[in-house]
Amino acid sequence: MNKDQADKIKSLIKLDIDAVAAYEEALQHIETPSIHKTINMYREDHRRHVTLLSDLLTGAGEVPPERTKDVKGFFIEGFTSLRSVTGEDGALKAMLSNEKITNRKYQDAYENWDLDPEVLAVVSDNYEDERRHLSYIEDVLQVRV
Repeated sequence: MNKDQADKIKSLIKLDIDAVAAYEEALQHIETPSIHKTINMYREDHRRHVTLLSDLLTGAGEVPPERTKDVKGFFIEGFTSLRSVTGEDGALKAMLSNEKITNRKYQDAYENWDLDPEVLAVVSDNYEDERRHLSYIEDVLQVRV
């Protein structure tokens, strides 16, 4: 893995770290048990993404980023918190915005980045998770309209 690939993987890790924080904020405002359970599973997907991508970096002799939010993460969590003030629908709408960002980043990584096959396989699996997250949240919000 070259430095460019390592830096790109680190950006995905940071994105997933920020997503975990946003999901934790949203979960505080989701009261419907089935939705809460699914959103909690998606938070765990993001945690798994962090672990898998970090393991790839470590295996290549790189140091993964700290599992703390960066400035962008504080913004995302703050946005989620503000939207969540309006309750479950607000929390889901915030997560919809967050998942659109995450999907775009993973799509770009999958389609455009020059990645080793092992890294590409992990990115592909993570991207599939992201598409599933986005689809679910869109479906839930569409039913509520």
